[in-house]
Amino acid sequence: MNRYSWWKYAILVVALLVGMVYTLPNFYGEAPAVQVSSAKSTLRVDGATTARVEQALKQAGVSVDFVQLEGLSVRARFADTDTQKRAKDAISGALNPDPKDPSYIVALNLVSRSPQWLANLRALPMYLGLDLRGGVHFMMQVDMRGAIKQAIDTYASDARTALRDKKIRFANLVREPQGLRLTLPDAATAQAARGVLADRLPSLEWSESTEPGGGVILTGRLKATAVTEVQSQALKQNIETLHKRVNELGVAEPVIQQQGADRVVVQLPGVQDTARAKDIIGRTATLQIRLVEPNIAQAAEVVPQRDKDGTAREVGLKREVVATGDQLKNASASFDENQRPAVSVRLDDVGGRQMRAATRENLGKPMAIVLYEKGKGEAISVATIQGEFGTDFRITGNFTVQETADMALLTRAGALAAPMEIVEERTIGPSLGAENIAKGFNSVIYGFLAIVAFMCVYYVLFGLVSSLALGFNLLLLVAVLSMLQATLTLPGMAAIALTLGMAIDANVLINERVREELRNGAAPQMAIHVGYERAFATILDSNVTTLIAGLALLAFGSGPVRGFAVVHCLGILTSMFSAVMFSRGLVNLWYGRQKKLKSVSIGQVWRPDAKVPAQPAAPAGE
Repeated sequence: MNRYSWWKYAILVVALLVGMVYTLPNFYGEAPAVQVSSAKSTLRVDGATTARVEQALKQAGVSVDFVQLEGLSVRARFADTDTQKRAKDAISGALNPDPKDPSYIVALNLVSRSPQWLANLRALPMYLGLDLRGGVHFMMQVDMRGAIKQAIDTYASDARTALRDKKIRFANLVREPQGLRLTLPDAATAQAARGVLADRLPSLEWSESTEPGGGVILTGRLKATAVTEVQSQALKQNIETLHKRVNELGVAEPVIQQQGADRVVVQLPGVQDTARAKDIIGRTATLQIRLVEPNIAQAAEVVPQRDKDGTAREVGLKREVVATGDQLKNASASFDENQRPAVSVRLDDVGGRQMRAATRENLGKPMAIVLYEKGKGEAISVATIQGEFGTDFRITGNFTVQETADMALLTRAGALAAPMEIVEERTIGPSLGAENIAKGFNSVIYGFLAIVAFMCVYYVLFGLVSSLALGFNLLLLVAVLSMLQATLTLPGMAAIALTLGMAIDANVLINERVREELRNGAAPQMAIHVGYERAFATILDSNVTTLIAGLALLAFGSGPVRGFAVVHCLGILTSMFSAVMFSRGLVNLWYGRQKKLKSVSIGQVWRPDAKVPAQPAAPAGE
């Protein structure tokens, strides 16, 4: 009756071992480290960079635990913060001989102390949020005037293309802060132009005025809805670009989210160097596709292009911008019809029309994709226009597969819709984070011990079983969070403490149900069996309703609320498994094979037939 099959015990043993292995990395803590990443989008960090870091540390006589390439950055781990700072100076001096124009970002960071054998099993610690790990916090404001200006530049190019397609003559096209101003020779031409522009540029509202000489001026103003849409899209695109840039730099679990109408919050856990963190944020770039001017002397702008060996050559650009990064829908590495590596690019409809007009008029001429970082442009690709194309096209050349992947990444992640500036910055030191961790850890431990003490006193052996099940639940919860590489914050630790209190409810229900069966005269083995079976429905109902509330927080919450909800929902699932299956397994292991079981250790059981002292009768009249 109260026996488990061997495979059920096997499941419990496997779950216990997995929980122990994946929980273990969280107890090793973090060590100071130096992270090296590229300061320029066209410069890669690879094995050669790792060798240069190792050589710099060796020459400076700095002892290091390890130096390894992780993703797009090199990380070196050290024993203490003093060694970390010495290492940073040594690496910066070796990799950045010109401090005014650094090629690499050398930043202080934190990495796990976990041994390598755990890392080989992909047993990694949970990410810690800014409040626990320390790091930097930025509040950034988007320059909405810049976003509108960039939109108007796009509208101007589109208006010029539309009028040329319809062969409508115009004298002048001027960009204004809130729209465009177009000069036409007469009223008939103005009427035709107005019809074309109203159809092609619905975001602008057009009006006419007459010049003294007989000419007509068409003025297009951005509609209020268009201004709102431009600002909203600029904010969304900037957030996406920041995500891509920060993620590529290897910062663990950054927080990048909108706050208000024109601000973005950026949190980089583990980064302690505020100046370098600004460099990371400042790496966001804007992208332009422009025609090349072969005569450098007549070029509107000259930018460098780096060859494979690192040398740079000059590329002259014409003033006209064919397309910008905000018109880019996608860029991916692919192959051409001859199976040569290429980059496939897709533009939106406006960019596609501009591209079609530019390529039709410039067949056989070179065109460049230019990436602007910190006001400095660099050509990441220069290719000859082989034919007319529009929304979809490919960039081909003497590229390797890796080079096309890198170029696609730069093209896709390089677009910043509007300039941004830091309006608030805050650094949370690792000592404060360690203090928060200690407080949160103590709250969980003290809560756990209080529950164990109460359960063991009130339910004796069944209380001990419940306490072991609660410990198993905590082990599983931490292991699952570690496997998911979730970010733990102070609200998350509060959710763990709350989960412990809620998880013990299931065991209380089971224990009280077993007591009730014993009061009703059931045999001990039957009382255990019926107690678990009948308590399960109540446990399921209560946990499902609580889970629904947790899912609602997860769906509609943000920031710390979502962090709380994730731990809360996972805790409900692990508590059901531990309270029902694990505790039942322990009880079955202890009592299940005792055929003539006379009693169970579950505390005082009051039977209904127990003698109760008679109460004295009440006096008459009362």
